Amino acid sequence: MNTARTSSRNGGSAPPAPIRIVLVDDHSIMRQGLRAVLEREDDLRVVGEAGSPADAITAVDAGRPHVVLLDLKLASGPQTDGLDVCRRLCAAHPGIGVLVLTTFAEDRLVVESVQAGARGYVVKDVDTTELVRAIRAVSRGESAFDARSASAMVRSLSGGMPDRERLTHRELDVLRLLARGLSNRAIGAELFISETTVKFHVGNLMRKLMVSRRAEAVYAATKLGLL
Repeated sequence: MNTARTSSRNGGSAPPAPIRIVLVDDHSIMRQGLRAVLEREDDLRVVGEAGSPADAITAVDAGRPHVVLLDLKLASGPQTDGLDVCRRLCAAHPGIGVLVLTTFAEDRLVVESVQAGARGYVVKDVDTTELVRAIRAVSRGESAFDARSASAMVRSLSGGMPDRERLTHRELDVLRLLARGLSNRAIGAELFISETTVKFHVGNLMRKLMVSRRAEAVYAATKLGLL
């Protein structure tokens, strides 16, 4: 018996809509490989591909994705072509989640990507499981950085003397785990507190840092020397 169909007939809830993804990379073989890997997951669907900045804008306008997987170097342009694409996409589609997936692990590029609006940054040799986790996190509005990228943000930013009075010790604990890309549930498990309490702390620290997104909170905190 097909249990999914039976559940639907009996008024059971339908499965959630898949996460819609656009792949932006100038190597078609890379896009093909990513599509094959991602579409093995029931909750992920690739709705568009692009290999150039112009095509990226068109693909996102047409596909209306939740997440854009973006390489920083596109076609024969400069290494930072993807940063301009990121800015343009985030300006045109404020709710979109841009996840940088690139070969470059430079500290400067990690920070500039966040400044351009990216919610996350992972390098191309990342494990498939971690990439899928990052995509899901970004689709939920969370930040997602692999270990090297999170460390790069902390190394590359230094703001004057740390003003630790602005955040409580618990808020700092939550913020450090946010910088590692952990979800609210995972942060709660790490700190032995409820997910509701984590949400409370995240809301407070974002208000104190005067930001609206988790990736911006990490950026602001590192700039202030809080991480």
